[in-house]
This record gives sequence, structure tokens and C-alpha cells, in this order.
Amino acid sequence: MADETPLLVTREGPVIRATMNRPERRNALSLAMGEAWDRLLAELAADRSARVLVIAGAGGHFCAGLDLTEVASDEAPEQKLARQQARNRRTGARFADIAALPQVVIAAIEGSCHAGGLGFACAADIAFAAGNARFAAPEVRRGLVPAQILPWLVRRMGRPAVTRMVLEAAVIDAAEAGRIGLVHQVLPDAVALAAQLEATVAAVLEGAPGALAETKGLLAALGPVAPEAYAEAGAAAFARTASSEEAEEGIAAFKAKRKPRWTG
Repeated sequence: MADETPLLVTREGPVIRATMNRPERRNALSLAMGEAWDRLLAELAADRSARVLVIAGAGGHFCAGLDLTEVASDEAPEQKLARQQARNRRTGARFADIAALPQVVIAAIEGSCHAGGLGFACAADIAFAAGNARFAAPEVRRGLVPAQILPWLVRRMGRPAVTRMVLEAAVIDAAEAGRIGLVHQVLPDAVALAAQLEATVAAVLEGAPGALAETKGLLAALGPVAPEAYAEAGAAAFARTASSEEAEEGIAAFKAKRKPRWTG
């Protein structure tokens, strides 16, 4: 069952493939999937025999972001606030852990790549998309904020493109994602995506492992992805919005496939 194995991990020599495996939810990030990611990233941080990590999604989609069914709850407000803040803080740390890996990380994107899925795509060193990929940062339409993905989007695309993307919150196609630099290359279909992925893996494996890891370290040394206090501020902002009446309405509207009825 997918929910029993929310992250499928396979190994072919030095190449690790991590496939988000909740296809019935377009691979939305559940608590269980997040915990599986954290275990894998801790292992890879200490594994010098692994050289490439490929991130993908099962069932023709990459990742639809946070599983919104886990946001709503009947907890007391202060409990909900604390839980959402802790979860969002960990989400930000997870993207940082991906970027800090000594391995070269490649994202192979098909279908939906929304919200937190964008964090995985942009924390990766290299991102490829099939022509059917669709990208969105829809948080404000759910009464939420794109807290922990924002620095990674800005690092990949620059502030002007990201500003429009997160404020309009519209879906963009693969061609537009390539134009604004969200992905490095767009391939016509899944077959071409797979071929490009294998060619890039082969090219990376031609490099010296130590030199590749040192090069990633130098790229990181060019500057932090966000100011030191940003992650905590983002977690607090997400927790406030996730506990708000706006989020309650936005998530209800999303589930009912209707437009939200905002007040104020």
C-alpha cells in the first residue's frame, strides 16, 4: 500500500532514487512521508558511496504539496498553532537538508508540482520537467502562506518572477516554468524526461565524488538561501494562517472545488 510506503527508495550502485508514493493524493506530503524523507536524508548525509539522488513522484505526478487533510483539526487553538509551527519549521529544514547533501540531487517532474512540491524541485541541484508538468504556489488561495518554499523559489528564479507567482497563485505550464528558470530543461514527454535524466546521471558520475561535493560546498558558501531568522518567522507566519478562519474557508473551498468566500 502506498500509505504504508509513502517514499519508495531504491538503489542502483551509487544512484539513489526516492519516489514520493501517494499517487491517490498526487503525492501530497503527509506526516509519514515527511518522516520517511527525514530518515533518508540523515542516511545520505553520512553516505559517501552514494553519489546521485533522483527525486520523482509516482503515478504521473511529482508532489501536490502539503496534505491539507492534515491541516484541519479539532485541537485547541494553541495546540494547533504549536503543531503547525513545528511542522512548517521541519519542512524548511528538510529542504535545507536536501540542498546540503554531498550527492548531486536531480528532480524529475511530471504532472503536479505545487506548493511544497516546488520546495523539493528548487532545493534540488538540477530540475527537469516533462511537457505535462504544471507548477503553482497556491497557498494564498487556501488562506495560507508559501513560507518555507519562498527562499528556494527566489534562489532559483529571482524575486520578480517569484513575486508574481506567489501573489497570483496561478498554475503555469512547463514551458513557462522553463522560461522563468524554475526548471533547467523541459522535455516533450515522460520518455524524453527519462532519457535526459539518465544522460545527466551518467554525466555527473564522470565527475570526481570529492570534487563534486566540494563544488556544492562552494556554491553554498556564496551565501545563505535566506536570512538566519527567516525560517522561524516563516514557521510562525504559516502557523498563524493555518490556524485562521481564512485557512478554514480556503481549505474547505479547495475540498469542495469551489471559490473561497473571503471576508474583510
